[in-house]
Amino acid sequence: MTPVICIDGMFKTYPRTWSAPAFEAVRDLSLTVDQGEVFGFIGPNGAGKSTTIKILTGVLQPSRGRAELFGKDVSRPEARIGLGYVPENPSLYDYLSPLELLAMALSIHRLKLADPRGHCMRWLERFDLAGVANKRIRSFSKGMVQRVALVHAMAIQPKLLILDEPLSGLDPLGRKEVVEILGEFRSSGGTIFLTSHVLHDVEQLADRFGLIHRGELLTVQAPGDLLHDEQTVTVRSSGVSAVPGFLAETEGRWRADIRRDQLWASLDLLQQARHTILEIRPSLTLEDVFFRHLASTHSATQENAESQS
Repeated sequence: MTPVICIDGMFKTYPRTWSAPAFEAVRDLSLTVDQGEVFGFIGPNGAGKSTTIKILTGVLQPSRGRAELFGKDVSRPEARIGLGYVPENPSLYDYLSPLELLAMALSIHRLKLADPRGHCMRWLERFDLAGVANKRIRSFSKGMVQRVALVHAMAIQPKLLILDEPLSGLDPLGRKEVVEILGEFRSSGGTIFLTSHVLHDVEQLADRFGLIHRGELLTVQAPGDLLHDEQTVTVRSSGVSAVPGFLAETEGRWRADIRRDQLWASLDLLQQARHTILEIRPSLTLEDVFFRHLASTHSATQENAESQS
């Protein structure tokens, strides 16, 4: 099966200007994303995430290498039919209303629907925007603009969503609703390529994640891979009495990092102390992996510099 996204040996170099030297933003990047997969693309600011997304969406061309959507080169407009894109800071035609914006999107993506207005209104209702369907976008808050951008991406019946910080600016209820909608989209066979600085979101949503730093892809893993070498789990509980091995986080709430082979014995102690178990999870998180890889890369860079001096 042809991958939904295929990047092979891709480089992007920004040329020298009068004020700055040439800069290699992406270096020899290769990855694939298959249909129905949620792929999290993470890294610090300036790592190459936005450049990669701009290439995938046709805004930029790679300096070398290949990038394809649905088996078509990203330079071809037809590669983007069925692509829904939400940037971190959506720049919408704010003199339009949400309903007008969606109607334009259906036309651009060549969707032939029996009731286009009804289709658009159903999506606006889903994102709690039906009440402002005919108001100008320029009057909206940041969170409302983010929801308009998301509904714009969903209403075109996309096969692929590229989302750059999709939950930015949303309140807790909005975040929950969007995560549910993305889950439904994925369950229906849709593919998602997303970035987020909130690594917990990536860990919860993604089937795999790729960590990019200084333009280079350091690792691609599944969240489940984090468990392979991890021999401890974190247990949180609530109760009145102290339990051996558990430290108080706040009054009445306790935490311990426990070896896997000692987990059941620790749970027995909690039961005897009449504690309520709040959480059991692997001690290693995606955030831990993120910082470990960055520290390892920084250490290797320093060693190289010292060996060459």
